[in-house]
Amino acid sequence: MCGIVGYIGNRESQPILLEGLKKLEYRGYDSAGIAVFTEQGLEITKTVGRLANLEGRLSGDPLRGTVGIGHTRWATHGKPSDVNSHPHTDNTLKFSVVHNGIIENYLELKEELMHKGHRFLSETDTEVISHLIAVEYEGDIVKAVQRAVSKMRGAFALGVLTEYEPDKLVAVRYASPLIIGVGEGEKYIASDIPAILEHTRDIYILNDGEMAVLTRDSVQLMTIEGNLISKEMFHVDWDLMTAEKGGFDHFMLKEIHEQPKAYRDTMRGRMSEDGRSVVLPELKMTPDMLRGFKRVHIVACGTAMHAGLVGKTVIEQLARVPVETDVASEYRYRSPIITPDTLVIVVSQSGETADTLAALREAQRCGARVLAITNVVGSSVAREADDVIITLAGPEIAVASTKAYTSQLIAFYLFGLYWAQANGTKNEAEIAHILAAMESLPEQVEKILAQAEVLKGVAESISRHSSLFFIGRGIDYAVALEGSLKLKEISYIHSEAYAAGELKHGTLALIEEGVPVIALMTQEELYEKMLSNIKETKARGAHVLGIINEGSEGETAKSVDRQFAIPRTLPILTPALSVVPLQLLSYYASLALGHDVDKPRNLAKSVTVE
Repeated sequence: MCGIVGYIGNRESQPILLEGLKKLEYRGYDSAGIAVFTEQGLEITKTVGRLANLEGRLSGDPLRGTVGIGHTRWATHGKPSDVNSHPHTDNTLKFSVVHNGIIENYLELKEELMHKGHRFLSETDTEVISHLIAVEYEGDIVKAVQRAVSKMRGAFALGVLTEYEPDKLVAVRYASPLIIGVGEGEKYIASDIPAILEHTRDIYILNDGEMAVLTRDSVQLMTIEGNLISKEMFHVDWDLMTAEKGGFDHFMLKEIHEQPKAYRDTMRGRMSEDGRSVVLPELKMTPDMLRGFKRVHIVACGTAMHAGLVGKTVIEQLARVPVETDVASEYRYRSPIITPDTLVIVVSQSGETADTLAALREAQRCGARVLAITNVVGSSVAREADDVIITLAGPEIAVASTKAYTSQLIAFYLFGLYWAQANGTKNEAEIAHILAAMESLPEQVEKILAQAEVLKGVAESISRHSSLFFIGRGIDYAVALEGSLKLKEISYIHSEAYAAGELKHGTLALIEEGVPVIALMTQEELYEKMLSNIKETKARGAHVLGIINEGSEGETAKSVDRQFAIPRTLPILTPALSVVPLQLLSYYASLALGHDVDKPRNLAKSVTVE
């Protein structure tokens, strides 16, 4: 992984490839490269580090030609280096491949190829693909790719070129996203829409097990087995400016400030005109079907998993149905008890998260119905789930998720209320009361954002520490986990989140003089318990920042060193507000330390490998 771009047409391909790769930088990467058909044949330039390094290397020796492929790599096999960067070739230098995903049986294939005399230069699994295609080539690149793919196990999106057929670009998708762009006299491949949106709005979205053969004037779609298929073209109707910074210093800050709009957009059209009920016309499941589910599994990774923890409380409190939450990478391997009366909810910002997609498929194999909550229309998760709720957050460029996470919370609130309607566990007046409070959330977030400078000063103080703790109880604990993850992701400060009542069961040993503790205190029924837990940390020298509800300032001031008040809302809705100051703290702490906020080290936006 992480980003693929390809072009065949009549224009110089190098600038198109480089610009496309820049649009995919949000996915995270550690090296980059391009391969182009030139007058001298197939030529490749690649380098470790940022795209600026690649551009610098190409500035004095550009690759001139109208067909090419490019890649930004996030290391999975082999350290980041020039030689491990994509594209990769065979020993004859006649075949070139870019690849996202992982080839699980690459060592087995590599040993077979080495016995045949093939020499390998890199540590990657991808290099095996180029050699394998070369072995299978008998004058037809399409058939060679098909035969090679039939021997591979794992996840892959491929872009393939051969000097023997320079008028073709072959693309393959299996468990890793890939799209085809269609223009007049030119065609494109890419991992994601922004890479080619400047050039075309007409795309085909490949499904798993499908491939495309591109020439300047045609796109031939088929299965990996070679059966021709027809597919409806998708027209992209959002503009390129949505992927620009819009005057903010970083995408992350822009996306934090876009949350009020994301809330409104995700709620729009999903409430009745009188504001007394939830309408989810996109769902295929009927109220009778909802009433038939006896349990729920929420499965996700990372930030989406933290949204799922909030979702667990929301569904249990509103619909009164028991919910389990599970990390997607563990779900399949613990042999979960899945029955036809189990509803599995998978959550993924990109809709391409490999572990989550695998969990979805396992749930369906076991007979469960799957509901997906995702931000990407046309993604694998959206297409394969039985039902989908799209979060309308818009494109999220920064690697650290903000507006996608909070939009997932809104989706859980809507679905929880919808289920409560079906079950009769909340009456019309109660539902209307919650919906009215939800409609106030965007304005309340704006009030928090207006106080960003206050949080900047706190964050600069935090940035001088090497370790800190987040604590909370009830639904605040779920938010504490997300706040801790955000800080780790982009500031690289060691951080842990704990259910506050667990401190005395071991964690207090780590609290010492001056250690920062961020305490979430928004749940009124647990307020006194939280005060007791805070006093435990204060007695050991901790410096405590309290995230509190407006109106609690006077009483809380006696127990904390600093406090930040969020607007009052219903207890169940506080995560949609309390996480915002934590996002800003993480952003400003990273900024104070001089880190790359939008592209934190070692991380990728869309994790398409297991």
